[in-house]
This record gives sequence, C-alpha cells and structure tokens, in this order.
Amino acid sequence: MTAPDATSPAATSAPTTSWRDGLAVYLQPRVLIVLFLGFSSGLPLALSGSTLLVWMRESGVDLKTIGLFALVGTPYTLKFLWAPLVDAMHVPLFTRAFGRRRGWLLFSQLLLIIAILLLALTDPARSPFYVALGALLVATTSSTQDIVVDAFRVESLPESEQAAGMASYVAAYRIGMLVSTAGALFIVSGFESTGITRTSAWMWGYVVMAGMVLIGTITALVATEPEQSVRAEAATQTETAFARVLRAAIGAFSEFLMRKDALAALAFVVLFKFTDAFSGTMTAPFVIDLGFSRTDYAAIVKGVGLAATLIGGFAGGFVARRYSLATSLWIGGVLQAVANLSFSWLAFVGTSQWALAFAIICENFTSAIGTVIFVAYLSALCQNPLHTATQYALLTALAAVGRTYLSSGAGFVADITGWPLFFAVCMLVAIPSLILLVWLQKRGHFEALGPVLV
Repeated sequence: MTAPDATSPAATSAPTTSWRDGLAVYLQPRVLIVLFLGFSSGLPLALSGSTLLVWMRESGVDLKTIGLFALVGTPYTLKFLWAPLVDAMHVPLFTRAFGRRRGWLLFSQLLLIIAILLLALTDPARSPFYVALGALLVATTSSTQDIVVDAFRVESLPESEQAAGMASYVAAYRIGMLVSTAGALFIVSGFESTGITRTSAWMWGYVVMAGMVLIGTITALVATEPEQSVRAEAATQTETAFARVLRAAIGAFSEFLMRKDALAALAFVVLFKFTDAFSGTMTAPFVIDLGFSRTDYAAIVKGVGLAATLIGGFAGGFVARRYSLATSLWIGGVLQAVANLSFSWLAFVGTSQWALAFAIICENFTSAIGTVIFVAYLSALCQNPLHTATQYALLTALAAVGRTYLSSGAGFVADITGWPLFFAVCMLVAIPSLILLVWLQKRGHFEALGPVLV
C-alpha cells in the first residue's frame, strides 16, 4: 500500500502556539457548548444499542436475536431523508422563541426524553417487539438530535476553535456513551440491590438516563444561535417552506455528487468505522459470556474506559493537527483495526479483570483517535450553511450503515467462529477501507479539500 504522506498541502497545520494558548481554546464558550452537546449526542446511542443488549442477554434473549437488534439503528442511516426538514422547516413556537438550530435542538431533546421513558416501560423477556419499537423511537429522536448538533457544531466554531471543538465533542460524546453503558449498569445494579425486581431496576435505570438528557437541554438554552445559521435564515426567509426544503435536499446531494471521486469517498465514509461497529455490536454479550458480572464490566468501562477515551480523544486531536488528513486517517484506521486483537487475547485469558481492563483501554483509546480524525474529515466535506445539516446527516448516516446493517450479522459470525476468531475477523473487515484510502490518496482527494485546520 502507498505510504501516507505527512507533508500534504491539504494538511497544513494551524500555527504553533504555547500550551497555555492551546488550553485557553478549550475554555472558549463556543467550545464548551459543543462539549456539552457532544455529551448529549453520545448519551442515547447505547440505550438502543449495547446497554439494551446487556438487558436482553440477562433476560435470556439468544445471540442471533441480539445481533439482529442492530437493525433498530436504521434511523441513523436514514436520517438524511428528514435532515432537509431540519435545515428548512420551522418548529412552531420553538423556532420563534429560540432560533433555527436551537429550536430544533430543544424540540428533538423533548421527544428523546419521551422515547427513552417509553423504552423503560418494556420487557425484553415478554415483549421483544415492543422493546424493538421503543428502541426504534429512541434511535429516531436521537438521530434527529444528532442532525441538529452536527450542524450547530460545524456552523458555530471558527477555524481557530475547530481543533478544540472536535476533540472536545468526540471526548464528550464518548463520555456520554460511557454514562449510558457503564453508568447505566451501575445504576441498574444499585436499584436491584435495594430489593426490587431486575425488570424494575432496568426500568428505573432508563428513567435516570432520560433525566440525563436535560444536560443537553440546559446547554441549548444557554447557547446562542450560530451566526452562519442566522445569515442563512435571513437569506431564505422570503422563500416558501417547500422551496427551502427543496433547496436543502437538492443542494446537499448535487453539490457532493458533482465532486471528483464522490462515490469512492462515500464508500470510504461507510467503511472507515466498520471495524469498530462490527466488534462493538458483540462486545457486551462477549464480556457477559466470559463470566464477568454486570458490575465488573461497568466498573472497568467507567474507570479505565473513561480515562482511555479522554486521552484518546485529545490524542486524536493532536494527530490530526500534527499530520495531514490522509496520514491521520491511516493512523486512526490501522489502530482501531488492530485493537480488536486485544479481545481475541481476552477470550483465551478468560475472566481476568486486568486482561479485560487492557482490552477496554485498547478499544476506547484507538476508537476515540479514529473518531476524532473521522469527524475532522466529515466536517471538511461540509462547507455550505444552507444545507449543513442535510449534508452532514447524509455522511454520518452512511457511516452508520456499518453499525446498523453490515453489523447485523455479527451475532451469526460469532456463533459460528467462536469469540477468539470473531475478533480477528473484526480486524480484517478494516481492509476494504484501507484500500479505498490508498485510492483516494492517489487521486488527490484530500488535497482537493483545501487546507484543513484540525
């Protein structure tokens, strides 16, 4: 494969600054707002994903059914279909009171709280259909929130704050996921220790998670509407709602598809995080099957996993700032693929908490690096405030294809191969994305994006 180019013009780094200046950027109000919105975006993902899978496994649901539950993430892959509505339509009362982006943000968070509460009332052992329906509602409202948060982040941060913003967003996103995985498991165990039934403990755990969404709601109330959004709204205020929706939909797709090697770039977006998604679908059931308790898993994920996520997020920001976009993608892609072998090793070692901690550190650290770099790449592809939400939603929806559809067969693969070989397969599925990376690099794709100050 072609060796990555660390001096590509497309990766012109930001000017060198002192560590005090670098730290000060992270304390800028816009960056802090993005940080808390990142937490709000990361929180609900596991509630319809890995945390729900632990609940189902404890309720006796078989591995094949658990693997198919990845399909409830379909809204994350289809959110670009209603993203033009978010770009162009007004939410009655909310838009007038809070603005174009903040109005949609508050509205989606209200719906998300309701959806999580409905999921809390289900029982995987007795009514898997209603569990799937509740999870689908959570995924739909969560993906709508993601549409707005992504647009808000891209539009609100100036170039000088993009690096800190992306690193903070990804780190907080991963913390949100940890809260809704390890944090939720701790809370469920706490409720269960009071003597209530396991089903009731899970219900109250999800109720607490619904309350955590209010962190994002408070952030949205404190934030100010992005200037780019205000200008875009003023430029289209004389148009009808239908015309605005049409402009957002057609503009976002046509602008992207007219670019050189657009289809290859879209395929790369689909496949880059697939190695993470394929293994992540089965990580929680794997740990439970090894014999670890729910509390053991939660303690390690919340402790060393959180630390690894934070360090990995900021390490990703350093890599993306230090090297070209192409080189950064090479580093992130290879690291997140190889990290799967730590779980293969864990399968041989068995119930060793040190081995589990090592595997969790590898997974969280490398995944956070890959995610920061990937977010930098997606952000570089979105450049028009008239349809930022639609275009970014299209790209992140495609990225979710791996997590939702391609990963839905992970349970069948694990059932056939056994755990050690399964995670080796998870590493190998990264190869197609690296081949596409070679192709795009040779075609000058990353140079064509212009200077990327990440």
